[in-house]
Amino acid sequence: MNLFRHRPVGLPSLALLLAAVGCSSADGDTSAAVPSPSASVTKLCRNLDEALPSTVDDLGRGDPSPASALTAGWGNPAIILRCGVERPDKMSDENADGVEVDGVGWLLEEQDGGAFRFTTTLRRAYVEVTIPKDRTGDGMAPLVDLAPSVKKAIPEGIAD
Repeated sequence: MNLFRHRPVGLPSLALLLAAVGCSSADGDTSAAVPSPSASVTKLCRNLDEALPSTVDDLGRGDPSPASALTAGWGNPAIILRCGVERPDKMSDENADGVEVDGVGWLLEEQDGGAFRFTTTLRRAYVEVTIPKDRTGDGMAPLVDLAPSVKKAIPEGIAD
């Protein structure tokens, strides 16, 4: 198992670290691809959906389309969460960057256009959070808000 390097980071310096999976259309609707995990991972993701906060980084919840318990969103442009995603190839890269936020490990991947994508590590399901470039100025606040729900609903371990 490859352990990529974790960098402890303080909240002020984290403004550089964030991303968005959803695409905003001209009418403000946000969409996100719905993952297709196993039944056991889907159950964990449904538990996560029930535990998610109504606000993240002071943004109200407005889930993307199509509606699914495996996806959630906050704000516009939206911070998007997808549960049950595939293991990112980047997790095999010994030079990959990782961060730990309130006891939850995350793989960090910068996306084209200045957004960032974070995927949980060492959890029974992979949870992906993308934060659009326009929201990266708030540092790690979205992950701080989401960590308690992830810890509650997705046990530590290796994902299927």
